[in-house]
Amino acid sequence: QVQLVESGRGLVQTGGSLRLSCAASGDTFNIKSMAWYRQAPGKQRELVARISSGGATYYTNSVKGRFSISRDDAKNAVYLQMSTLIPEDTALYYCNAPVFGNNYWGPGTQVTVSS
Repeated sequence: QVQLVESGRGLVQTGGSLRLSCAASGDTFNIKSMAWYRQAPGKQRELVARISSGGATYYTNSVKGRFSISRDDAKNAVYLQMSTLIPEDTALYYCNAPVFGNNYWGPGTQVTVSS
């Protein structure tokens, strides 16, 4: 079992920055890749960024050049640095860790970008 808890929720203005953190606990030695997803009201949950155990990263097109994902395995943590935020980034952001075919999720943290 893996438990994930996000932090860093906030309300920012367009163009602002925010850093999300996700702390993992439990069977963390089985965690390989970690990811951030988001879900806006009335929309499906979408993958925002992913980082492999080796540090390879993936970003969805809409956040490339603005968001940066990183991880600190010593702290069992993954981060999402978000810059140049726009109202379309408003969503509930979830931390995700797939482990042996099971998808673990945090409860989510709200990010709201005002215009």
